Amino acid sequence: MGAESSSGNRGVGEPPAGVGAAPGEMAQTVGRVRELVRAHSARFERAIPLIASENLLSPYAKELLISDFHSRYAEGLPGERYYEGNEQVDEVETLCLALARRVFRCSFADVRPTSGTVANLAVLKALAEPGDLVGTSRLADGAHISSAAFGAFGLRGVKPVYYAWDPARMTIDVARTREILKAVRPKLCLFGLSLFLFPLPIDELRPTLEEIGAKAWFDAAHVLGLIAGGEFQDPLREGCVVMSASTHKTHPGPQHGILLGDGGDPETVKRLQSGAFPGVTSNHHLNAMAALAVSLAEQVEFGHDYAHQTVANARALAQALHDKGFDVLAPELGFTRSHTIAVRVEKEGGGEPVAKRLADAGIISNKNLLPGDRSPKHPGGVRLGTPEVTRVGMREAEMGRIAELFDDLLHRGRSPAEVAAAAAELKSGFTTLRYCFAAGEAAYRYYDLVGRDPS
Repeated sequence: MGAESSSGNRGVGEPPAGVGAAPGEMAQTVGRVRELVRAHSARFERAIPLIASENLLSPYAKELLISDFHSRYAEGLPGERYYEGNEQVDEVETLCLALARRVFRCSFADVRPTSGTVANLAVLKALAEPGDLVGTSRLADGAHISSAAFGAFGLRGVKPVYYAWDPARMTIDVARTREILKAVRPKLCLFGLSLFLFPLPIDELRPTLEEIGAKAWFDAAHVLGLIAGGEFQDPLREGCVVMSASTHKTHPGPQHGILLGDGGDPETVKRLQSGAFPGVTSNHHLNAMAALAVSLAEQVEFGHDYAHQTVANARALAQALHDKGFDVLAPELGFTRSHTIAVRVEKEGGGEPVAKRLADAGIISNKNLLPGDRSPKHPGGVRLGTPEVTRVGMREAEMGRIAELFDDLLHRGRSPAEVAAAAAELKSGFTTLRYCFAAGEAAYRYYDLVGRDPS
């Protein structure tokens, strides 16, 4: 067959007709991507970052993300791989697993989930079947989207059973939830929130869970570092057979996932391991797993002090905002016992407009559903968190200054540009990392590995 009649035999590197790039176009695209990422880093160096689900990696963890581990596969468990060349990977993962068991005082850990939602899917794969009833909270009461019908619950085909909620105390209503659980008898009960202010009453519900034969599962994504640091509840000692989590929020590690358990029967452990692989992962991002090992070692060394200050900062920020006339939820309970606070901002314009005005003024937050809200796109609240500002060394005094910035922008009519300048001035004293090895290194450094653009 002649070359002119064969569309599949073009020269190596020769693009199909019409797909080629103008000379230099792709090099310019690479340069633009680098420019945008640099601008992003510079923006956050000047900003007050108050996203409850974000944090900063230590330099030792960050360097592993660009190591050769990024390029490799290691399906299976250490010593039982489907690929050769994993001797060093196996040793790193074994260290990571040992550190996870030490930090969380448990007998089982699996670090193969690649995110918190993937960890949740692994639990659902292991402990529930399509059509099963699974207890959870409603999105408007603070639940994560993975427990919604359009999230992991829907993907697995399980049906949510919603707990009763006490909006004044921002936690589960125990008495009414006991009645629901006894009437409906779900197979599995998920405890964990995306808007997580207070410990959940797992201990109080434990007798009911045992009575109906339901397993308890805790999604610790937001509070993993607080649990590790002894500043929150201890779900594995309160009867949960498994904790799932992401590893980059109050635990300042890489974006990855983890499963943890203690005292579970061997069959449950086997099912959880199978749920992780081959259930919902293939290769488990070895570079992030190595970075997780570093962040767990740093948790042993610095985690208690970091968790304590993170919670202290959240409570101080909540009190300062309350004193400025903001409607911070749960004032009678001290506002929060975690890294997160919730502020109803309807009188200031609503969650979406307020979050955008704050961003224009150099304060990064997110709009958030609060109890009673109907629209996730137009909620009445914003969610604020202190993991990142604590990571760069801010303390209670700085929380008071941040509250003044909120007041200046949203109550006193100062322009976003004026407030952004004041925010940048405040942040200028807090741009290096704390609570990690190599403390004092630049928190928002862009690592230029090549030293030039490809153009």
